[in-house]
Amino acid sequence: MSRQGRRFFRTILVGTAALAALVWMAVDQFGVAREEMLQLLFVTAATVGLVILVAAGVAGLWIGLRKLWGRP
Repeated sequence: MSRQGRRFFRTILVGTAALAALVWMAVDQFGVAREEMLQLLFVTAATVGLVILVAAGVAGLWIGLRKLWGRP
């Protein structure tokens, strides 16, 4: 694996650990209910999924219009 690849995976690992620590702190120190955290997680995942679907739709429309207009 290249140096750039190792750096990328290390960044992903550190970011994930920081997010896990933030969630743990919210649950443990501030008394946020686990059910509420799960609900927030599901809403966030649904929002990200919706954004991805909309972006895929716009990209598909853009590619379709380019082919319709005859541009390579």
